Amino acid sequence: MNKPLVSVIMPVYNGEKYIRKAVESVYEQEVSLELLVIDDGSTDHTEEVLSAYEGREDFRYIKNQQNMGAAGSRNRGVGLAQGTYIAFLDADDWWEPGKLKEQLKRLEETGYVLCSTGRELMKADGSSTGRTIPVKEKITYRELLKHNSINCSSVILRRDVAREFPMEHDDSHEDYITWLKILRKYGCAAGINKPYLKYRLSEGGKSRNKLKSAAMTYNVYRYAGYGRIRSCIFFCSYAVHGIWKYCYCSLRSQQQASRTLPMNSNKLAAVLPFLLAAGSFFPVNSDCKSSFPIQGLKVYYNTCAPVWQTL
Repeated sequence: MNKPLVSVIMPVYNGEKYIRKAVESVYEQEVSLELLVIDDGSTDHTEEVLSAYEGREDFRYIKNQQNMGAAGSRNRGVGLAQGTYIAFLDADDWWEPGKLKEQLKRLEETGYVLCSTGRELMKADGSSTGRTIPVKEKITYRELLKHNSINCSSVILRRDVAREFPMEHDDSHEDYITWLKILRKYGCAAGINKPYLKYRLSEGGKSRNKLKSAAMTYNVYRYAGYGRIRSCIFFCSYAVHGIWKYCYCSLRSQQQASRTLPMNSNKLAAVLPFLLAAGSFFPVNSDCKSSFPIQGLKVYYNTCAPVWQTL
């Protein structure tokens, strides 16, 4: 086959249940591409499901000899990719048709090296939760420090940039660290505020365990080179935005559907003192990898959870 314009990297581990939908959504894109599935040692029937695509010139199946994790698997795919651009897609998510075409157009228009899209949150069975997460048309490094608005499965970026900044630190949000490094050097990322990504809320995802996800987010700031105080400040911003993302957006979606549900922004504002108070009492170790002690995260969670229920 001719050199593809886009190389799609799809890491998978025991993804027999969902991967077919993900693969089909890749091949619905109207651009020249290749798909590289990096199997990180699946023990289920993932390989059998993917055998249906073996005859395609634009499909490559690579199985790791030992477990490399999501970051290592994506890096391996990037190293083998032939396309000018790299797009990432997790095996339990899927894309709407037209996603890559619109992103390539936006990258050409802006001259940026990375583009993200909005996403719709889906239940494990593939039905919609009714919630969508927007993204700004221009994402700056400073804004990204406050919260990670770039979802990995929505990203397309230049291959040379992906190779310049491989994903590291699987014990943290490895993709978030990578986006920060890229924007620190290249300035801004483009965003398309349309939910081209269908993001499945699976039980095994890193972000499903909120305490663990919070600790990993704090680690992101430490790995990025920030001290304990500034990392705590960034973490508090992350926590505030998390409430807005999962509660305020949900209320907004319901209001748009029914036109009867009131939008009580005062309740959202009432949460902020609790977050700041909880954040100011987090004990922090000097060792980057140790992050918040679990007890500190429990204080944060138990302080804020009752307030979340009132939203």
